[in-house]
Amino acid sequence: MPTTIDSIQAPIVEEMKSFEKKFRKSMKTHVMLLDQIMKYIIHRKGKQIRPMFVFLTAGALGGIKESTYRGAALIELLHTATLVHDDVVDEANYRRGFFSVNALWKNKIAVLVGDYLLAKGLLLSVENEDFNLLKIVSTAVREMSEGELLQIEKARKLDITEEVYYEVIRQKTATLIAACCAVGAASADRTPEEVEKARLLGEKIGMAFQIKDDLFDFGTDEIGKPTGIDIKEKKMTLPLIYALNQSSWGTKRHIINLIKNHSSKPEKVNEVIDFVKQSGGLEYATKVMQGYVDEAFELMKHFPESPYKTSLQGLVQFTIERKK
Repeated sequence: MPTTIDSIQAPIVEEMKSFEKKFRKSMKTHVMLLDQIMKYIIHRKGKQIRPMFVFLTAGALGGIKESTYRGAALIELLHTATLVHDDVVDEANYRRGFFSVNALWKNKIAVLVGDYLLAKGLLLSVENEDFNLLKIVSTAVREMSEGELLQIEKARKLDITEEVYYEVIRQKTATLIAACCAVGAASADRTPEEVEKARLLGEKIGMAFQIKDDLFDFGTDEIGKPTGIDIKEKKMTLPLIYALNQSSWGTKRHIINLIKNHSSKPEKVNEVIDFVKQSGGLEYATKVMQGYVDEAFELMKHFPESPYKTSLQGLVQFTIERKK
C-alpha cells in the first residue's frame, strides 16, 4: 500500500496537474485586489487531500470525467470560502504557517472574498448543470455551519458527551470528506445507492481524520513542548471527554475549572494533558479512530481492484499516520 503523498498520487498525477492548472485559471479576476488575494490563497494551498479523495473515488468507481474536475473545484472553492470566513470568526492571524486573509487585508475584505469564492463555486455548478454535485456540497457546507454552532453552544458549558462530540465532528469535519467521496462517485455516474456508500466511506475517513487531529493536541510540537491548543481554546476533544468520564466527581470538577478559568497558564494546561494521558484518554481515542478506519476499509471491499482503490486505501492510512 502506498504511504507517501507522491506514491498515493501516482494513479492521478496527470489529473492533479491538470486540475491545478484549471483551478488557477478559474481563480483569475479583473479586480486587481481580488486577483492579488486569489494568488495568495492558491500559493498557500496544502497537500490537496480533498481533491485527491474526489479523483481517487471517481477513478475507483468507473472513471474520471470532466465533471470530476468541476466537482473537485467546487469542493475547493466552497471549502476555501469557509476557511476564510472561519479565520474571521476565530480572529485567527495564521493558517498553515501563513498569514490569514483577514490578518493581511482586514475582516471586511476577508468576508467579501469568502462570499466571492462561494458565488464562484455555485456558478461553476449552475453553468454546467452539475446540480447533483451542487446538492452534495451545499448540504456539506450547511452541516459544517451547524456543527460549528453546536460546538460553540456546548463549549460554553463544557458539558459535551461522547455522543454530542461525534455529532460535532461528523458535521464539522467528516461531512466535507464525505462530500469529496460522494462527488467523486456522482461524477463517475454511479447510482444513488453507490453515491451514498461513497459518502459513508468519506464520513468514516473524516471521523478518523478529526480524532487524529485531537490526538495531536496531546503530543509535542517541533521544539518538544506539548501543544494543548484545544485546551487553551476550551474545546472538548475525545481523549479529554473519555478521561473526564473515567474520573471521580471531584477530579472532574477540578479539571473543568482549570480549562474554564486557567487555560491561559501553561502549567495548568500541562496538568490537564498529564491527567488525560494518565486516564487512558489517548489509548481510547486511538482505538475509536482505528474502528472508523476498519469500517472505511470494509466499505472499500466492494470497490473493484485497481490502482485507484489501492491509492485510496493508502490515503486513508496516511490520514491517521500523518505527523501533523
